Amino acid sequence: MRPTVFALLALSPLLQAQAPPLRLPDASPRAQVVQQVGLTEITVTYNRPAVKGRKVWGGLVPHGEPWRAGANENTVVAFSTPVKVGNATLAAGRYGLHMIPGPSTWTVAFSRQSHLWGSYGYDPKEDAVRLAVTPVGTEPTERLAFTFDDPGEAGVTLSLRWERLRVPIPIGVDTKQVVVASLREQLGGLHQFFAASWIAAAGWCLKQEVNLDEALTWTDRALAMRESYPALSVKAGLLEKKGDQAGAQALRSRALAVANEAEVNQAGYELLARKKVDEAIALFQKNVQNHPGSWNAHDSLGEAFALKGDKERAAFWYRKALEMVKQEEQRKRIQAELAKLQ
Repeated sequence: MRPTVFALLALSPLLQAQAPPLRLPDASPRAQVVQQVGLTEITVTYNRPAVKGRKVWGGLVPHGEPWRAGANENTVVAFSTPVKVGNATLAAGRYGLHMIPGPSTWTVAFSRQSHLWGSYGYDPKEDAVRLAVTPVGTEPTERLAFTFDDPGEAGVTLSLRWERLRVPIPIGVDTKQVVVASLREQLGGLHQFFAASWIAAAGWCLKQEVNLDEALTWTDRALAMRESYPALSVKAGLLEKKGDQAGAQALRSRALAVANEAEVNQAGYELLARKKVDEAIALFQKNVQNHPGSWNAHDSLGEAFALKGDKERAAFWYRKALEMVKQEEQRKRIQAELAKLQ
């Protein structure tokens, strides 16, 4: 049925108004990639143009002119903590990424202005960091892509890939200092009321051999709440790292005096890992003496003697463990260990 004159007149104001935009596919679709380096999060938000058979470098993307490193708005790189790009440190925040291609060497710029359309309003005065990079050949890439290559605790390489070129941008992260700063912040919150949090923070510093003096104060905070094997052990390790062997030994003796069966067992295995078999055997023997009904204590002592090469004593303690253990899986494992000693 054709619309009547009255219906068309009624619609006339609406037809004259500007129609809202329809949602249609973007020729250069939006994309985002994220990489965690330690506690640092790096995010790249960009649009992905396609080659479509065109000459890209020195053509679609001219040499010597600033380029948005993508399509539409400028590409944005965001860092959750300070990072190092080239020889300069970038504060946490959002940066517009621009590139100036050349025949062999490119300039990469991280601009404090991150809301430009393309590179039309790009101003070098806004650069937070500029560095020279050398692109390398790579496999064909139809749609421009950013990838994170070779991520590690100390950094990652952010690579732009398009056509047959890869543009690598090294990004360094001082993960140890980032974590220490995070621990300080966390310990200022709800974690300050829990001894386990102070111990875990100090233990991380001990393992990473960083921030030892402050870590000692963190163990003291834990010990002020309750004297425990973990707190005393971590403090002993910190004192040892600082060269106080006598103080470390005294604390380890105190730690063992308050340790439960599982903690003594753990200490024994830590000694085994450090190849201190005789010291581990002494701890396991203490555990057997204090916990004569524990199959696990006897099993650990058997394992220690086996590592020492004393098959007779190892078999003796394994058989003791076998008499006590109820779990079928553990019985089979101990029987297998006994078989190895034959």
